[in-house]
Amino acid sequence: MSSLVIEGGRPLRGAVGVVGAKNAVLKEMAAMLLAPGRYRLFNVPKILDVDLMGRVLSHMGAHVEIGEGELSVVIPAKVTPTAPIELVRTMRASIVVLGPLVARCGEARVALPGGDDLGARPIDIHMGGLEQMGVEFDLVHGELIARCERLVGAEIELKFPSVGATENVLLAACVAEGETSIINAAREPEIEDLADFLNAMGARVSGAGSAIIHVEGVESLHSADHSVVPDRLEAGTFAVGAAITGGDVTVTACNPPHLRVELKKLEEAGCRVERGEGWLRVVGPEKPRPVDFATLPYPGFHTDMQPQMVALLSVADGTSVVTENLYDARFRYMGELARMGADISTEWQHAVIRGVKELSGCQVLAHDIRAGAALVLAGLRAEGVTVVGDCEHIDRGYDHFVEKLESLGAEIERRDT
Repeated sequence: MSSLVIEGGRPLRGAVGVVGAKNAVLKEMAAMLLAPGRYRLFNVPKILDVDLMGRVLSHMGAHVEIGEGELSVVIPAKVTPTAPIELVRTMRASIVVLGPLVARCGEARVALPGGDDLGARPIDIHMGGLEQMGVEFDLVHGELIARCERLVGAEIELKFPSVGATENVLLAACVAEGETSIINAAREPEIEDLADFLNAMGARVSGAGSAIIHVEGVESLHSADHSVVPDRLEAGTFAVGAAITGGDVTVTACNPPHLRVELKKLEEAGCRVERGEGWLRVVGPEKPRPVDFATLPYPGFHTDMQPQMVALLSVADGTSVVTENLYDARFRYMGELARMGADISTEWQHAVIRGVKELSGCQVLAHDIRAGAALVLAGLRAEGVTVVGDCEHIDRGYDHFVEKLESLGAEIERRDT
């Protein structure tokens, strides 16, 4: 186990750059399974989940080399279409290998994935979309077995704009016979980036980023190079870091329009926010104002920015109400914030945050990636020393997190036990 030890009370100041999005690079690694050849991705974050997905691809026969900021993968002419439980149990994104494997091999055996414990996240939408394209499923001993003799395009209307289901259907549709329309598709920037990568591979995808994605199936694809879209969640986390510490942080190599709603809420909380081409600046207030918000699919407020924002609102001058519409166990981390002195009560998907004068440093545990980041931010504001345990969760989603915070003036160190 590892812990992060934070001495609070130091405003974050300076500039920090972000790298490629975790939620894009993992799906683009899965997309490589669609065709043999050598692939290169640039602007790749150095995070644990990239290593884990690399192990999944290696199990299937790929040769994976992970460098500083880039990734090289050689996909062989024949891949092993299985993803065993020991490789996928800690990473939700692994389910997205299902679409490309069944498209490439006509079959796939994928253990049901794990990842952050955010509550029920069924894959029935994934399966329903692929079934309309001719895929048949069996569930045997926790392993999802997919088979398809002939993958055929279809008009698929998702009952919810699920990111993973949109990606799985999109990946399979690229080499399906005929045309596929994905209606009520997820609109995230990472899906646009995945479509750009697929088009570089020879796919014919249009409409990504809108509610309807159209795909013309092609006979085959080829390898390609691609630079991953900036990580809006990393950028947003540093923006909230400036806000909660009353600091002044410029985030570079980012895309501010991808954080339109989140930055607006920071402004409502009393922050001064400046935006430019590829950068944003946040100057935090001495005391944040209370803000109400609800998480929604993009372009709404991102659920993965909810914990960081709640950490900020825990020291606001007033009461805020937060509604979580995506994950039924997203509030688990709030008990850890309460240990630091936060005044939070929850009922169903609603949380009422009554701002306190200050938080107090203590020992807390990170239950997931974003909860861990939120507890670190709370520790930066708190009086005294905060120790965030199980920080391996943070390693799954943040590139050089400690080093970047140190560059902004944070007093933080990692301790391994």
